[in-house]
Amino acid sequence: MQSKRNLKKYNNRNNLFLIIIGIILILAVVFGVVLYNNHVESQKQAKAFATNHFNPNVNIYGVEVGNLTITKATAKINRKANNIVSLENGKVAIERDPNIDTIKKQEVANYFKKQHTTMPDKQVYEYRNTDLDAANKKMHAVSHAVVNYHVAGKDYQLKAQKLINQAIYKKGKYSFLNSENLTAELNKIDQEVSTIHQSYKFAVPKGNKTAGKKITVKNQSYGWGVHVKRAQTAVEQAFLSGTKNLDGKNYIYGLGYSTYGLGYGKSNHGIGNDYIVVSIKKQEMWIVRKGKVVVHLNDVVTGTKDGNKNNRTPQGVWYIHYKQGHAVLRGRNNDGSKYASPVRYWMPFTLTGCGFHDAGWRGDWSKKAYLRGGSHGCINIKPREIKQVWRNVSKHQPVIIYD
Repeated sequence: MQSKRNLKKYNNRNNLFLIIIGIILILAVVFGVVLYNNHVESQKQAKAFATNHFNPNVNIYGVEVGNLTITKATAKINRKANNIVSLENGKVAIERDPNIDTIKKQEVANYFKKQHTTMPDKQVYEYRNTDLDAANKKMHAVSHAVVNYHVAGKDYQLKAQKLINQAIYKKGKYSFLNSENLTAELNKIDQEVSTIHQSYKFAVPKGNKTAGKKITVKNQSYGWGVHVKRAQTAVEQAFLSGTKNLDGKNYIYGLGYSTYGLGYGKSNHGIGNDYIVVSIKKQEMWIVRKGKVVVHLNDVVTGTKDGNKNNRTPQGVWYIHYKQGHAVLRGRNNDGSKYASPVRYWMPFTLTGCGFHDAGWRGDWSKKAYLRGGSHGCINIKPREIKQVWRNVSKHQPVIIYD
């Protein structure tokens, strides 16, 4: 009996043990399933997070954007990143302008694609603003740039460090905000080399010779000056591009009908060897070609000297604006009446309407005709002599008129 009871107890203990083991196994399975499901869910969440967020260690333009979405990363970069390079009085600085955006959302999206991984990656990703880095390098080069400005046979060393007050790189463009020192320097150069309104001694042709009496003449519309605005732009661009030399003849200006300067680089005070000379007192005219007198007229009639000052032929150095055949000259007489005079040859040299032309209506060609019965400022030429004048006169040819 005793052994049966012992066997029964033994079986009961074994059954209990098996039950406990079974329960443990069931719990282990349940716990494993739970863990697995949690892991799967965690993986899903991590994958979903990585799909829409930057990896933890991502730096764009010096701003940490780890774990941010593209939209939030864009906003943060635009809020904190440097976006301009400034040059002021020789010093270069990388700064931030709060009024402009540093980066566009699409650009941030492109960086997102570069660093994107299926699961979050702790690798460090750093993306620099290469445009800003290049601008910083260029601005440093600009600050030390030197340009040799050659004009009228002279060389001027233009140093950006002294002449550029303020420049900036912004929104992908370089701008010179303040170059007043450069402007002042170019104005100074203009005053030194400009031939406009300058006076000088000139040898008047005498007879068939080019050498003669020395007179003082003054350039009026003839000549050239430094076009400061154009020259300044060219110098600034040279500072940016690293150009070492600039030819000043490309940045000059003129007065009158032609806005481009005349006489640059020519001898004889810029007059050269082809020119026209008119003496008011002598009522004579000379045309010089290649240094020799080719036409000498002893009986031209200039503007009326006595009376209305507007009818006087203006003295100074001018130039032929253009040549026109069969023109009608219009204006007003001293009494206010209008006139319209047809001419076969017309060669103006002032904007006020003075020029060389034939005057078939004129009867008085005496040396004193100009005193009271001269022209309205033009140079009247006899019809039989006008052709030789026409053949030897060319556009932009200097016209020297003296008393």
